[in-house]
Amino acid sequence: MATFLIGDVQGCDPALARLLQEIGFSPSRDTLYLLGDLVNRGPDSAGVLRRVMALQGSAHCLLGNHDLSLLAVAHGLRAPHRNDTMDGVLRAPDREAMLDWLRHQRMAIRAGGWLMVHGGVLPQWDEGQVLRLAGELEAVLRGPGLVDFLSAMYGNEPARWDDSLQGADRMRVIVNALTRLRFCTPDGRMDLKASGGPGDAPPGYLPWFEVPGRRTAGVPIAFGHWSTLGYLQRPDLLSLDTGCVWGGCLSALRLAEAGVDQELIQVKCEQAQRPGE
Repeated sequence: MATFLIGDVQGCDPALARLLQEIGFSPSRDTLYLLGDLVNRGPDSAGVLRRVMALQGSAHCLLGNHDLSLLAVAHGLRAPHRNDTMDGVLRAPDREAMLDWLRHQRMAIRAGGWLMVHGGVLPQWDEGQVLRLAGELEAVLRGPGLVDFLSAMYGNEPARWDDSLQGADRMRVIVNALTRLRFCTPDGRMDLKASGGPGDAPPGYLPWFEVPGRRTAGVPIAFGHWSTLGYLQRPDLLSLDTGCVWGGCLSALRLAEAGVDQELIQVKCEQAQRPGE
């Protein structure tokens, strides 16, 4: 039995197929955790969804910002970006099955000794709060309030968490942190525009995982989303978005187990889009 964490696939189904072959994945024996952004920008988002759905209980998926964007576009609440590649899902005969499956995926997972999110964790949140707030958002996505949530999801304000937040503002901060966060101030104010590497932080901001005194310090956290950060591994931190869609690699980390060391496995990807387009 092996457990693998996989970074952002972003519609690159041929790369995902090669990676699963490379790691010798067996759905009857092994477990996958995909860290979000299954779809968009790559050549075959529908293929990715169908492949992962077929794995059933052996695959566990986080939702990333591109996955939520697909739901918003599908419900007519957001116009597609010129570089979006969602049509294969939106025009598919099994469209509704894929969209329904997507809305039932997770916003945060605790497994294999890791707390997994797509984007980041605000410094005010401890591990238990991350999972509780993710659960609140999951309940909205799966419930009758889905369309209302998606219609109010976009926006960068409020930029900072407050326990008293309610309604759309509360959900917006949660989704922005869990799916879009890269930089924040020591008091947890998010910058959701900067997308460069850690050295490109706006004045007064830090990578979320470098904030002094964050309440999840020491909790092993795995995340994707940040392709300009790339692969980063520390005892309590793992970044796995290695820019598959930009011509980088698709990465899987095999977690250590009895008699087996932790191992990074990567496959080179064909460039589907150029950075900055």
